[in-house]
Amino acid sequence: MSQVEQPTGGAPTITIYSTAVCPYCVAAKNFLKSKGAQWTEVRIDLDSVEREKMMAKTRRTSVPQIFVGDVHVGGYDDMMALHREGKLEPLLAGQAQA
Repeated sequence: MSQVEQPTGGAPTITIYSTAVCPYCVAAKNFLKSKGAQWTEVRIDLDSVEREKMMAKTRRTSVPQIFVGDVHVGGYDDMMALHREGKLEPLLAGQAQA
């Protein structure tokens, strides 16, 4: 597991399962950065055990897979849909569940 940004404060931990050649992973990280969010990145292209863990947790094989605390947000499109619904920011602040 590679640490990209270290979470601070009372906000829930954000975990992004990603690969090196994933444009949606880059877009998700850029969006979260614009929100001032910090995250832990898990590169499943470098670690097959982590890939298996991600697939078991999400029942998905695509990346990114984004978790805010224990809440599985889904992929980039899922995260943006939550944002458009006004549900992502409270989740990032630890105030709501998706």
